[in-house]
Amino acid sequence: MQMKVGNIFIKDLQFGPRTEVKDHTLFVNKEELTEYLLQDEHLAEVALDIAHPGESVRIMPVKDVIEPRVKPDQEGGIFPGMVSKMSTAGHGRTHVLKGVSVVTTGKIVGYQEGMIDMMGPGADLSPFSQLHNLVIVANPVGGVTPYQHEAALRKMGLKAANYLGEAARSLTPDEILDYELLPLHKYYETYPTLPKVAYVYMLQSQGLLHDTYFYGVDVKNIVPTLMYPTEVMDGAIVSGNCVSACDKNTTYHHQNSPVIHDLLSRHGKDLCFVGCVITNENVTLLDKQRSSDLTAKLVEFLGVDGVIISEEGFGNPDTDLIMNCTKIENKGIKTVLVTDEYAGQDGTSQSLADGSPLANAIVSGGNANALVTLPAMDKVIGNLDPVEVIAGGFEGSRRPDGSITVELQAIIGATNELGFNKLTAREY
Repeated sequence: MQMKVGNIFIKDLQFGPRTEVKDHTLFVNKEELTEYLLQDEHLAEVALDIAHPGESVRIMPVKDVIEPRVKPDQEGGIFPGMVSKMSTAGHGRTHVLKGVSVVTTGKIVGYQEGMIDMMGPGADLSPFSQLHNLVIVANPVGGVTPYQHEAALRKMGLKAANYLGEAARSLTPDEILDYELLPLHKYYETYPTLPKVAYVYMLQSQGLLHDTYFYGVDVKNIVPTLMYPTEVMDGAIVSGNCVSACDKNTTYHHQNSPVIHDLLSRHGKDLCFVGCVITNENVTLLDKQRSSDLTAKLVEFLGVDGVIISEEGFGNPDTDLIMNCTKIENKGIKTVLVTDEYAGQDGTSQSLADGSPLANAIVSGGNANALVTLPAMDKVIGNLDPVEVIAGGFEGSRRPDGSITVELQAIIGATNELGFNKLTAREY
């Protein structure tokens, strides 16, 4: 089985009479897409805007970021089991509109949404400042619950991404990437001398708007399971959470997971990447014990030499991270952890809520409590009012000159725990 990803590089994004790609420019029929999205009875208003790299634009509060894609050889879009019919993801052919994204914003759902600056110091902290962003500002009808509001925005973003992805269906990609997918025993037969590596992919699932979806299933309802690495490229994993912006994995992060893509780039060369174990992050001790026990069992079953473990969020999930690490290490399998830190604004506090002597190989995405001052922007898409109540903001964040001072946790992707960022930390 094979997976082919065809990238179409988008250099500009504009509104136009038809939704199509011409000369590496994505044109979007604003009226058609707006009407399509307003079919959701939970949405009262939908407005589309565009933000380009280098513009004096601030987008907030951001709910999700999604990359448009399409399966050209089958009917319907990606995100199976969510907004497309159920089918197994991660094989066949997928076309991707690279350089463009859908960003959802509007009335705040939870206090942990964040911001994207398209220029200035904030732009240096978020990968989404480098994209041509179709921003959807959506507000709900009166009386909707927070859960209905979150679901409406989540599905709206996915539907918009599928709508744009259709423009890539019949295009000839600028590049095609091939990925090898083999049954487990074939990996061992084909690469007998290479170290075997798996990826333990922890997904946010603490509830209360802290959710992630696997083929449309809320992952707090699953036990750890195996997944082909390429399934994320077709939207098998979708963000549905409002955790702190700096380390939330947006849907775009899942689609472009650096851990998965980096391991695939080295597969068959200096390591053999045998697959992923997806697991959840829990609230109760019993659930944490269950998930970490079953995760360690699956990793042992794979017979690997080492694993990379990434988490999403901080505090409570740190315990899941360390439990997974400890139980896997105790089986004689080496682990590398990918996380970020909440070490206080001066960097002197305890970085993680849990720890273990066995957690001795850790990659840090930076200190989310570090402060940054962002200059005023000429334009705000969405609403700047929540800046003092979102995670990372505080009373006095917003200054009379229009600038704001926030912790890094207010910026989407600033300390991302998949390594999709520019920061790290160093021990002195």
